[in-house]
Amino acid sequence: MEAIEVTDLRKAYGDTRAVDGVTFTVRAGETFGIVGHNGAGKTTTVECLIGLRRADAGTVRVLGEDPARRRRALAHRLGVQLQDSSLPERIKVGEALRMFGSFYRNAADWRRVMERWGLRPLARKAFGDLSGGQKQRLMLALALVGDPEVVVLDELTTGLDPIARRETWRLIGDLKTAGTTVVLVSHYFDEIEALCDRVAVFAHGRVEATGTTGELIARTGTASLEEAYLALEGADR
Repeated sequence: MEAIEVTDLRKAYGDTRAVDGVTFTVRAGETFGIVGHNGAGKTTTVECLIGLRRADAGTVRVLGEDPARRRRALAHRLGVQLQDSSLPERIKVGEALRMFGSFYRNAADWRRVMERWGLRPLARKAFGDLSGGQKQRLMLALALVGDPEVVVLDELTTGLDPIARRETWRLIGDLKTAGTTVVLVSHYFDEIEALCDRVAVFAHGRVEATGTTGELIARTGTASLEEAYLALEGADR
């Protein structure tokens, strides 16, 4: 069963084709990676997936719905953590979880979410006083408090120290164990290799290849996902 279907997606800004015929599918329950350098079209594609932008052409279906037309209905089934997500500096961790939980029809108990993600000791701490790793853990918890079927995570670990990155990886692994469909957008190749069942390689606004890390390495005759990406990107120039 496909949780996400993207077919011939196109989006331009003036003369710049940010997304130029992107096609891929995401299976229900898998962790799917979108990898590519800055400017490859990753973020624009994600914004179309979650209904923040309307495509110029092509189709997008998330859980069978068109996110551009059914964004409100999907909001109760979709969790999102964007690269530039933030909160007011003085809002407390517990307040944020309780508030976000009130937005959803079938939200998880925000107290259990807080416990699950190790945030209970921080419940009365202000967002502005959290470390980078703690902020990311909170943003992930907020994306999950609605008990979503699909979670989209855009550059989740950018700027984190190695210990915080590894902890975040563990949390994402827990989502897979729970059967949640995860779309993980990253330019960290080790992160995609460690966490994702399959990968879409983005370059120049297009998907150059999809498959498991092993399949992409075998296809390009390289030794790592990063080398496979460079080979695929270079072949398109």
